[in-house]
Amino acid sequence: MSIARQASEITLPADNSGWNTVLQFLCSQFPFISEALWRQRMAAGKVHWFNGEPVTPATPFSPSKRLCYYREVIAEPVIPLAHSIIFQNEHIIVADKPHFLPVTPGGEYVNECLLARLQAETGITDMVPVHRLDRDTAGLVLFSINPVSRPAYYQLFSQGVIQKQYQAVARLTAGAQQAAMPQHWHIENRIEKSSPRFINTIVAGEVNAISDISLLNKQDDVGLFQLTPHTGKTHQLRLHMLSLGMPILHDNYYPELKPKQPPQFATPLQLLAKQLSFTDPLTRQTQCFSSKQLLSAWLGRQAATL
Repeated sequence: MSIARQASEITLPADNSGWNTVLQFLCSQFPFISEALWRQRMAAGKVHWFNGEPVTPATPFSPSKRLCYYREVIAEPVIPLAHSIIFQNEHIIVADKPHFLPVTPGGEYVNECLLARLQAETGITDMVPVHRLDRDTAGLVLFSINPVSRPAYYQLFSQGVIQKQYQAVARLTAGAQQAAMPQHWHIENRIEKSSPRFINTIVAGEVNAISDISLLNKQDDVGLFQLTPHTGKTHQLRLHMLSLGMPILHDNYYPELKPKQPPQFATPLQLLAKQLSFTDPLTRQTQCFSSKQLLSAWLGRQAATL
């Protein structure tokens, strides 16, 4: 059994949809966790208000109040891949995340995530990621470690004033193989949720997803791409590569959703968050950080030609 070292937080809805107690709310929000298990957690002090006051099965539902609970899983996967800290000051940490490691707890991952690793490594508990990166994607993640300056770094992303560059490896279409270098694509379309809910799809309608994609190099039928997202839709780059007929290598979601399986460490998704650039909102200095990682499929191709 893995039990989270840090509490997860949830703010109760402002509108009460018929919940008389916090227990009723939790059972409705987490249908895969039994009422008996929630009662056990409450008895063990693993559910409490943000101020530390314990929550019992009889505690009334309180709209908009912050609730803390400790996630548990029976068997948590271990990710035998290392992260690194690229930069740290009194306000932020920039970390280089390996493939397969989630940024924050979720699903079957409780303590085996980048956030928990960094908290243990630095001793800083008040730490939050200010943007997201898929578990399958490797590369740079920016964390805030100072609650006073935190809003300024959140605004870098909410206002779209941070520049992100990714690299990807994909099998080339016949046209891309034959065309002269360089090659560039500007993509604008609309991305919406699909089914199951963690899958997205491109649909007709008003544009909400914009990317620039360039082919940097090619070796036989495989290419190394630079991807620059100008919006932040979930799986945007994976879908935009798919729309070109060149889905990213080892993608378990696109073009076809594959059955769930343990992490396949030999074949990671060939997508890397390579670079973050921005003007620091506090110092006004230009910051540019680069991942030290290389995509294994491309590295293997290059090594084979030596």
